[in-house]
Amino acid sequence: MTIDASPVSSVPDVGTVRRVAVIGGGASGVLTAINLLARSDDPGLEVVIHEASGVVGRGVAYGTNDQRHLLNVRARHMSALPDSPSDLLDWALRTGRSDDPQGFLPRADFAIYLQDRLTDVADDRLRIQAGRVLDVARADGGFEVRTERSRSHADAVVLCLGNQPPRPLTVDGTPLPDAPWHLANPWDLGRLRTLPSDARVLVVGTALTAIDTAITLLEEGADRHVTMVSRSGRLPKPHVAQQHTAWVTKVPDGPLTADGLAAAVTEECEAARRQGVNWRNVVDGLRPITQDVWQRLTLEERRRFLAVHAREWEVRRHRMAPEVALRLQRYRFEGRLAVETGTLHTVTDLGERCAVSTTPDGASYDVDAIVNCTGPLLDLAATTDQLLAALRERGLVSPDPLALGLATTVDGRLLGADGAVVDGLFTVGPARKGTLWESTAIPEIRAQAAQVAALLSQAVVPA
Repeated sequence: MTIDASPVSSVPDVGTVRRVAVIGGGASGVLTAINLLARSDDPGLEVVIHEASGVVGRGVAYGTNDQRHLLNVRARHMSALPDSPSDLLDWALRTGRSDDPQGFLPRADFAIYLQDRLTDVADDRLRIQAGRVLDVARADGGFEVRTERSRSHADAVVLCLGNQPPRPLTVDGTPLPDAPWHLANPWDLGRLRTLPSDARVLVVGTALTAIDTAITLLEEGADRHVTMVSRSGRLPKPHVAQQHTAWVTKVPDGPLTADGLAAAVTEECEAARRQGVNWRNVVDGLRPITQDVWQRLTLEERRRFLAVHAREWEVRRHRMAPEVALRLQRYRFEGRLAVETGTLHTVTDLGERCAVSTTPDGASYDVDAIVNCTGPLLDLAATTDQLLAALRERGLVSPDPLALGLATTVDGRLLGADGAVVDGLFTVGPARKGTLWESTAIPEIRAQAAQVAALLSQAVVPA
């Protein structure tokens, strides 16, 4: 394994770094730990991954045990190491899995891959501590990390919290009750599987998590029926056989607006079509520059993009595997899956079931379950996460202006309530969405992990 050890432009003012606390053991936390350990051979360095479950590498994204839940990025783009693009494929070949570079591996397999990659660099400098972190406070020139059962010191802390649970479902502002038919956690596959074999289920949401939920429900119950509903009523576009024609997508120079950006991409798609190139190549051609383009938009233009263009981008950028698209097509042909435009208008508790309507004037119908697949909660002000709430109360973190995550610098340093950098406090992963926009997929997260590790490595002073 090799890690790009090229220097970074600035060194954080964190003093001497001997102990780094990585809070969260999903993909973001594991990739951060891998980079920290691989960049330094200092025996005095200690990296502690705090993971509530004690099992690293899984998190929300890769914690599924359903092998039909596939990655939505081709295997050739999913290496954990930015400077070793074939690493995942080499691992898949060695372990007897598909080594098709154009294929889409099960997400559960990717969790095993991350665990194996961490094992490759793990030594006595790495410690994995089970238990939920409840608070982080300044102490002795660094931080005190407080868990359910312990307190420990760290010179630097990297928040790798992944995706938060979805915002609670409501009707007229009132949250749905804690009832047998209300599945607030879409990743609780155990509860999904206990539903009747002929259950009728309403899935609120039509993005990738909703699709995984539908697959688990319909593949494991031949008589089940699922209705997916969202305000747009649109599913992610499918991947298709990849064209070898690369497309370098151009964005206008000078001041940039959200509408101007959307128009430019539309023009690029049309130009590609005239040359026999699929629009997917145009979207993929934007990937290397998306974060830079986002930085060029003013705050108001970012708001405009979110209000008008974001859903169009999401369904084209975060596509589903072809095998998944075929499954959905079969379910719809069989009449077991419907995709509708709407939202929850009425919900009536019937005990073990409920009656719902999803349009203002629509008739209600009975379902055995409602599953919340509306996507992760992004707004820090609305979070129920105890750690984030404690950090905000201490002024160590603040919401970004778009309510998409945490306020950060471009290189991942957290900004406190006063708008200043909090020395020694970093984040990797979805929390940086407001700053970078694209901050949830492995290609972006692995780059963030390498960048933060490089900053911290420059602050490590050998014993």
